[in-house]
Amino acid sequence: QVQLVDSGGGLVQAGGSLRLSCAASGRTFSTYFMGWFRQAPEKEREFVAAISWTGARKYYADSVKGRFTISRDNAKNTVYLQMNSLKPEDTAVYYCAADQGSGSNYATPEEYDYWGQGTQVTVSS
Repeated sequence: QVQLVDSGGGLVQAGGSLRLSCAASGRTFSTYFMGWFRQAPEKEREFVAAISWTGARKYYADSVKGRFTISRDNAKNTVYLQMNSLKPEDTAVYYCAADQGSGSNYATPEEYDYWGQGTQVTVSS
């Protein structure tokens, strides 16, 4: 089992940047496929980015491609989401998630086994 703690959210102006972090407990972090999702008010949770166990493979939603970068540091049990050129439509609660399986359905929330508590990102226009 793994526990995830999200942090790094905040209020930023459009065009600004934020870096989210997700710290995981346990010694098996490197065996989890990791993802970031977000949920805006009255909307479903949507996929943002995912990263494979070693970081060799990365996947992004079309809406964030070229602006967001996912990375991980297995020595620190942490996954990051660097968000640049933020837009008001990026406003949401952001969640990291861990998948102890193959990661084959990385864009589907049901694929993931563990979730962080979420961190609020608000982008003002």
